[in-house]
Amino acid sequence: MDIRIQCLVIDALDPAAQARFWAAALGWRVTYENENESVVEPPAGSAEENVAPDLLFVSSVEPKGHKNRLHLDLRPLDQQAEVDRLVELGARPIDIGQPPTASWVVLADPEGNEFCVLRPLTPEELADVTSE
Repeated sequence: MDIRIQCLVIDALDPAAQARFWAAALGWRVTYENENESVVEPPAGSAEENVAPDLLFVSSVEPKGHKNRLHLDLRPLDQQAEVDRLVELGARPIDIGQPPTASWVVLADPEGNEFCVLRPLTPEELADVTSE
């Protein structure tokens, strides 16, 4: 099949602010912005460009009310350093019922959308991923 996911669309009270947060969080770039929507894409020339879906933040008048039906999982090389950096950018830790022994950290972006920061892959797990 010749089809791909172009973007993930996320409702936002302030699309521009959400786009700036996620661009900083991911090291991506805001590529389009108007009063109703903002687009965040991978860096130009990166391996993710034209592969990873864009994030499209669209204006909504309703604040987030419930747990997300879809969320992002981020896999950094240093989980705690990344959690600290994301909190500094405006994310906040939240409890959605994850077990105390969870290997991931649940955060919410500035508008309350949940996302997870996963533990780094072990060398063995990395070897399995690269051998596929």
